[in-house]
Amino acid sequence: MDDAKAHWPQGRDRQDGPDTGNGADGSQRLAAIRKEIDTVDQELLRLFNRRAELSVEVGRIKATEPGIIFKPMREREVLDGLAAKNPGPLPEEHLRAIWREIFSSSRALQRPQNVAYLGPEGTFSYFAGVEYLGHAASFHPCGDIAQIFEEVCSGQCELGVVPLENSLQGTVGVSFDLFLKYEVFIQAELFSRISHCLLSNAPTLAAVRTVYSHPQPLAQCGGWLRAHLPGAALIPVESTAAAAQRAANQPDAAAIGHGKLADMLGLGVLARRIEDEPGNWTRFVIIGPKSAQVPQGAEPRPTPGGCNGADKTSLLFTLPDKAGSLSTVLDLLAGHEINMRKLESRPLRGQCWKYVFFADVESDLEDPRHAALLERLRNACTSFRILGSYPTGPQLDRMSLSGDDASDEQGI
Repeated sequence: MDDAKAHWPQGRDRQDGPDTGNGADGSQRLAAIRKEIDTVDQELLRLFNRRAELSVEVGRIKATEPGIIFKPMREREVLDGLAAKNPGPLPEEHLRAIWREIFSSSRALQRPQNVAYLGPEGTFSYFAGVEYLGHAASFHPCGDIAQIFEEVCSGQCELGVVPLENSLQGTVGVSFDLFLKYEVFIQAELFSRISHCLLSNAPTLAAVRTVYSHPQPLAQCGGWLRAHLPGAALIPVESTAAAAQRAANQPDAAAIGHGKLADMLGLGVLARRIEDEPGNWTRFVIIGPKSAQVPQGAEPRPTPGGCNGADKTSLLFTLPDKAGSLSTVLDLLAGHEINMRKLESRPLRGQCWKYVFFADVESDLEDPRHAALLERLRNACTSFRILGSYPTGPQLDRMSLSGDDASDEQGI
């Protein structure tokens, strides 16, 4: 399946469908509609190229300016505005998918964009990154999560796709720890549903003798495998992408992985949504070497939810070892009617029995209106760092994402 088609739900074609007209009148009407579609396509082509020219011009103006091309707050503002004005029948889900690809192309025209992710190609991290950042970005596979942070921090990659937590298995601890080591910032977040497919060249389930996958998907699909493939050998491998490659070369083997791996490797899909727990989601964050906020001195765009469109802030802080130190922070946030969505402590590396706290709050704490609050928070903590203020992420749960590589570590 080509990239453009991959953005449409399975079972629905981009074309207007087979000839279904009744007799000569129906055929003539269908021909007229197709002619009108051709005319609309030509107009869209003209407008897309005009938009591309404007993007190139923006790139020229920004050529001497440092910073990240990806502007999630501005992109969300555009998407929300289009969705609010959309009269249909184009579904909002399709509208947003189309414009994410338009944004991706615009960013690439302004400046090539390298994106680090947990590889190899075909992992759930890869597909989540492509779904959110679009196909025009250049995706660079990394061997582990630490390498993603290293490449973003060094400037080798402008952005990185990092798994942060899973709705069933909890947090990806290494990701939290690496925020302590590297000076990178959260630009955006997204939520991807973890749903597995059984991929194979075997003609039927009965012909499958071996199933490959990463240990996590094998465990997450254990009940289904026992019920449908009780005699098959279950072989753990390093990633679901590697599992699919093995299955592609063995006529009696199958792999558990992302449904789009079937398109990449020419495999069939014997079964979909074979996970035992349907409510499995992974939260990813997009990291960059600089804050996503408007630079100091620039005029912010007034948008709902914050001065720059952000409505969520992630924090790292450590506290004095005394009674009430955590409650002081919580009371400060509560006093400003700021809701805390997440609070987790992690061991502070190199200091036995010392801990660092990671928190998500529902507010743009980098809004100048919170300057006094930030000062009081810093005074209450022994260290205090804003990891980023950003828009609440979308939930990517389209059929084109069903089946997944939901875990080269918990759904990575």
